[in-house]
Amino acid sequence: MHPLLRYTLDLFESRPDAPEPPASAGHNWVHPQATRQVRLDGVMVSYAFTRAKRRSIGMVVGHEGLSVRAPRWTPLYEVDAALQEKARWIVRKLHETHERHVRQSETHIEWQDGTVFPFLGESLRIVLDPEHNFDGAGAHMETGNFDVDDATRVLRVGLSQAATPAQIRDGVQAWLMRQAKELFAQRLDHFAALLDVRWKRLSLSNAGTRWGSAGADGSIRLNWRLIHFRPAVIDYVVAHELSHLRVMDHSPRFWDTVRTVVPDYAVLRGQLKDDGLPKW
Repeated sequence: MHPLLRYTLDLFESRPDAPEPPASAGHNWVHPQATRQVRLDGVMVSYAFTRAKRRSIGMVVGHEGLSVRAPRWTPLYEVDAALQEKARWIVRKLHETHERHVRQSETHIEWQDGTVFPFLGESLRIVLDPEHNFDGAGAHMETGNFDVDDATRVLRVGLSQAATPAQIRDGVQAWLMRQAKELFAQRLDHFAALLDVRWKRLSLSNAGTRWGSAGADGSIRLNWRLIHFRPAVIDYVVAHELSHLRVMDHSPRFWDTVRTVVPDYAVLRGQLKDDGLPKW
């Protein structure tokens, strides 16, 4: 068939502006800008389809669903064949992307009285309490429980119930950063003695994905958000950065150095990829 005729037939082929969601929505996928549907590996997938100035068929799986872009002259049966060839991969990626998006959305914090967030691997509940004086610190963590039935520890923040979410967030973040700097310094001293190295300066970072760094001059940077993790994970990061003061690369000799003080570093390293951490 002549390419121009094939393209013309495509234009007049029935394409709903927005396909109706399948009855079994829990096992089917509908992109909000979907214009076509296909059954892949037993699952109905409604996807966003566009034509573009390109040489091959492209497929992208995002949190909204499947998007497909095809060259202007590629017939639809070739698009369908390409999708069927990648059917298992597409369905698996749709599930993985959806689950990751759900985990990430659950980490959104509503900064208000009663909110719970992770601190050193445990749960900490915010209680707004303007009646208490915290010696200028703005917040104080109690050692007791929130109530008889709840083992969550309490962080009393010296703000009124009328405080804005931004005020509560800033107050809690300031407290967390103070805790982080104090704890990190203690752990740096502990592991520096074991590794026979000297660190000179500690600074806190807020990098999106990098947990720490070390300079040849003995300066250490650690992400304050590590304070959400349990102490063993923090120890791994601290030992990792201090080990760089002996070996400034990631060679086998470097990992052997880390292993001398944190034998299970590989397991702890994997826990740094936790999608459940709060998004600041």
